[in-house]
Amino acid sequence: MAITDLPLFSMLRTRMHWHQERQRLLSENVANSDTSNYRPRDLAPLQFDRPHQALTSVGLKRTEAGHFGSSGATSSRFEASRLGAYESRPTGNAVNLEDEMIKVAANQMDYQAATTLYTRSLGLIKTAIGKR
Repeated sequence: MAITDLPLFSMLRTRMHWHQERQRLLSENVANSDTSNYRPRDLAPLQFDRPHQALTSVGLKRTEAGHFGSSGATSSRFEASRLGAYESRPTGNAVNLEDEMIKVAANQMDYQAATTLYTRSLGLIKTAIGKR
């Protein structure tokens, strides 16, 4: 068994991939903040007690010619969800930039916490086996 196959590292890697995918969706929300009839999207919270979640595949598609397309891969293994926006502009756009920027900042902090935990855990294992 490789060190990176340990459950802790596997969950941290999944968490980091989830944060990367969420960052991509949040940036698309910000980029489409002036697109008419655009509804913001976010990822469903990651839950490790559901083993089938890693098997879920969600494809992104442009629903209107004016929408920006995705910059990365066209599919995700995480569940996407449309947010029930409570307010929208007369053009039908429901993106609230303040909320999106708060989510971006929180997502970045959570990603940094996961990467720090991952590297420190690897450091502890290296120390334990005498490679440090």
